[in-house]
This record gives sequence, C-alpha cells and structure tokens, in this order.
Amino acid sequence: MKSLLEFILLRMVEHPEDLEITEVDEMGLTVFKLKLHPDDIGRVIGRGGNVIKAIRKLSQVRAVKDHLRVRVVLQEE
Repeated sequence: MKSLLEFILLRMVEHPEDLEITEVDEMGLTVFKLKLHPDDIGRVIGRGGNVIKAIRKLSQVRAVKDHLRVRVVLQEE
C-alpha cells in the first residue's frame, strides 16, 4: 500500500525529496500520514479536493483487495 502511495505522489510533487509517508496502526486501522513540502500541498489537494479524494479512493480499493482498513491523512506542519 505504501508503495502505491509513493508511486502516485512521487510523480505529482515538485519536491520529491521532502515526501515522507508514515504508516501507523491504530486499533485495526492503518493510517498513512503524508508529509509534503509546503509548495506541494495545494498540488496534492487539487481544486476542490478532487486529487486527494482520488488518492484516498485508490488506497481504499487497494485496501479491500488486501483485506485492510486504511485512511490517508495530510500532515500539517
């Protein structure tokens, strides 16, 4: 799952060296926390939140295949 998020996000951001994806397990729910360069946050959120919604939906589809419960969260500094 983490590799899927890395694959998508590394091709979207202008500062791939600042991308950090942290995986945390919280009572059966896997939370992926995305830490990005401040200039890339708007690019990942997209107009009206459409891009981050699509990323979350793709992660949910993959999670169903792997029998997991996941959440993707953008971390603010």
